[in-house]
Amino acid sequence: MDTQKVWFVTGASKGLGLTLVKRLLAEGHSVAATSRNITELQKAVSEENVSFLPLEVDLINENSVESAVSKSIEKFGKLDVVVNNAGYGQLGTLEEISDLESRQNFDTNVFGSLNIVRKTMPYLREQKSGFIINIASIGGLTGEFAGWGIYCATKFAVVGFTEALAAEVKEFGVNATVVYPGYFRTDFLTGGSLRTPKTEIEEYTVARQLQTAHEKDINGNQPGDPEKAAVALMELVALENPPVHLVLGSDAFGIAGNKLNALQSEISEFKTLSTSTDY
Repeated sequence: MDTQKVWFVTGASKGLGLTLVKRLLAEGHSVAATSRNITELQKAVSEENVSFLPLEVDLINENSVESAVSKSIEKFGKLDVVVNNAGYGQLGTLEEISDLESRQNFDTNVFGSLNIVRKTMPYLREQKSGFIINIASIGGLTGEFAGWGIYCATKFAVVGFTEALAAEVKEFGVNATVVYPGYFRTDFLTGGSLRTPKTEIEEYTVARQLQTAHEKDINGNQPGDPEKAAVALMELVALENPPVHLVLGSDAFGIAGNKLNALQSEISEFKTLSTSTDY
């Protein structure tokens, strides 16, 4: 069995995407990698490698995505693993964030990934194999972070469409997994990957405190090692029966457990009211 795979990774010029691309190339896999800025990507990976195809892609432009996927197939002849990793954090309470800021976050985090799914699936379906990994966040399982509502909403959306995707593509021998990372020591909490609201309302003290904590205290002290996350994703792809949901990081694992317990208990507590509406 051929263990060298062809990977297609979005958001590859920094963070988890970049770590993954470097690790894949080091282990002899072929990688098509996308970024909004190809120079940044080439500089970040910095190695001339016949197995590496850097691509400048605007994820919210279908033609741009289609062209990138075609180039990858042209160069490597197939696609084995597609990783939807591109995205950014948008801070701000629901009252503060403008319609435009909200839509832009959804465009990149949700509709960009859907464009990738739509343009890669014809190949995966035809070859009757493949794997799509959608990177969400532990914020896609719990939204109880003041000032992270829109970002969490985008990640909840990623979870929802991945569950449907997994059910849809199973008959073609294709797998889909949504990954919920906790805090990893990447540059996610720095400029470019984290946007603050253009208009801040000072009355929202809890949201402001959480915002400051993420920008100052948590950044640089995240418990997750991106190198180990890259290895975990490679292990995921090698599994015979991969899960649809994968939590990454001990912090995320703890938060997920708390959320499930709280949900179970809250749903049960109001059973009488919930079941009072049947004919």
